[in-house]
Amino acid sequence: MRHEVIMAGFGGQGMMLAGQLLAYAGMLEGKYVSWYPSYGPEMRGGTANCTVVVADEPVASPVVSRASAVIAMNRPSLERFEGTLAPGGVLVYNSTLIEQGPTRTDIKAVPVPANALADELGDKRVANMVVLGALLAVTGVAKPESVVASLRKTLPERRQNLIPLNEQALAKGAEAAQGAAAKA
Repeated sequence: MRHEVIMAGFGGQGMMLAGQLLAYAGMLEGKYVSWYPSYGPEMRGGTANCTVVVADEPVASPVVSRASAVIAMNRPSLERFEGTLAPGGVLVYNSTLIEQGPTRTDIKAVPVPANALADELGDKRVANMVVLGALLAVTGVAKPESVVASLRKTLPERRQNLIPLNEQALAKGAEAAQGAAAKA
């Protein structure tokens, strides 16, 4: 199995962290992974993105031309990366900020109100974990427990208290994805 994922949003929406956590989770599960960030002027409010490949075999290149999944946190990210999805691919998008969904009908679109759900949890910063939870639920690219274990390994001691909130955000995203699938 090979998952090629593009994660995109405005700089500051946590897509780089979500990508790193997904890559670490894949490693913890004994998979081959690559994480390829796109830095530059995007970090100041433009579209920041990264690619993550999680595979059963060695990853020859971190470059993704036809993604199996895309996370789009805002309209510019949806417009930029919707076309990179392979037919039958999964698009998880933040329906709080993206009112009109994708134009393609040959993909599986999963609207998740990430910002609204993060606000319900009391911290808007976990919107990235909400969409990551949705991606995990729909694709099975990694287990939520592996992402939580990645958080335990990567968060500094003073931030370990945020792990339960991030766990809740992953679960909220999974619930939202399952609800969206039931409506489709």
